[in-house]
Amino acid sequence: MDERSMLVSEVRVTPILMEDAPLLNRHGVHQPYATRCIIEIRTEGGEVGLGESYGDQEYLDALRLLAEHLPGHSVTAPNRLWGLAAEVLRPDAVDPRLVDEQSAGWLFGRANLSRLHGIAVSAFEVALLDALGRTVGLPVHALLGGKVRDRVDYAAYLFYRWDEHPTPGAPRDDWPEALDPAGVVGQAERMVDEYGFRSLKLKGGVFPPEEEVAAVEALREAFPERPVRLDPNGIWSVETSARVADELRGVVEYLEDPCLGVSDMAQVHRRTGVPLATNMCVTTPEDVPGAFAAEAVQILLCDHHFWGGLVATQQLAAICRTHGVGLSMHSNTHLGISLAAMTQAAACVRGRLHACDTHRPWQGEDVVTRPHRFVEGAVAVSDEPGLGVELDREALDRLHRRWLDSDVRGRDDVAAMRAADPEWTMPPAPRW
Repeated sequence: MDERSMLVSEVRVTPILMEDAPLLNRHGVHQPYATRCIIEIRTEGGEVGLGESYGDQEYLDALRLLAEHLPGHSVTAPNRLWGLAAEVLRPDAVDPRLVDEQSAGWLFGRANLSRLHGIAVSAFEVALLDALGRTVGLPVHALLGGKVRDRVDYAAYLFYRWDEHPTPGAPRDDWPEALDPAGVVGQAERMVDEYGFRSLKLKGGVFPPEEEVAAVEALREAFPERPVRLDPNGIWSVETSARVADELRGVVEYLEDPCLGVSDMAQVHRRTGVPLATNMCVTTPEDVPGAFAAEAVQILLCDHHFWGGLVATQQLAAICRTHGVGLSMHSNTHLGISLAAMTQAAACVRGRLHACDTHRPWQGEDVVTRPHRFVEGAVAVSDEPGLGVELDREALDRLHRRWLDSDVRGRDDVAAMRAADPEWTMPPAPRW
């Protein structure tokens, strides 16, 4: 093959809307439809690499801006995306909300240039690696140095939820409400029966801590052999976090982000010794030294979508391994391209990897022709070229048409909650 066949000839960034479930969290509730975008990178040789990223309008605009500069670049040089992002995605060229050093909203962490560049690089790096793998006939994991496991374990992601959205005409799934320990256990039983998950995670921050502690204890009683985690998304005070940690010592595998910030997390760990995980107080490379030095984090939930891609994930895994910090993976509402990329990256992580998060059981739609199957809670690592998935063009067109016909351009769980409670506002942190 000649070098020209490796050059990018065309880039498409297609926004979509996918159906989502009425899942409750500290902000409110998921909207009936969630935004994503699908990346397609075509090479001069005719191969097409796929990527998936956030679909909020401000991110979409930034990704499209960077996409304009990709034709002519080689799929063999994804590292050059960092320099290109720095050149193109300047503070004066993007939505100010992406770089204002304020809260990044539902993504958590702070909105800054480092985070924006990580998001942009990741979206296109995955697609470049997919295209490269297809061109040379190798799976992405081979391009990352080779897999060390043949299957990647995922956790049942349990949510407090309603049985339907309060918005008239919203899509409806066949999952019942889960608003108490019995409902949460019932949800877990179905997740285990249908997908075989061997770890359980409950999204908390919805009800007073004692109610969520009761749900976790009920899960442990119903599934004594399965690790259980609780994630209240930083809604508790240090005192509440320490009290809950003491109550759940020996019950939970770890607590995820019980409170906000490195200092408060470190206090809770020093007082209780209970392992703490985060995807909120460590979200960019700049956050790592201080958090690790303070021993605020014992498990880091990486997310290639905002950490800078699959190569950056391997680098982060090595840093964690050096410091004795465990690793798992964070998830948002996502589709099969994202899950394929997560699985390829996780396959290459040496050492212990805690079961990764995934929202996939909550999404009935996909844009790949063969959606992934969970067997005993795990996804098999594909050895097919690239990511090992093919784009379902008809499904992509349908979800894009939905986006065109809708005015939903971003995620807003607070606004979605107001459909049920018009007086709802963003709860303070700490709330309890």
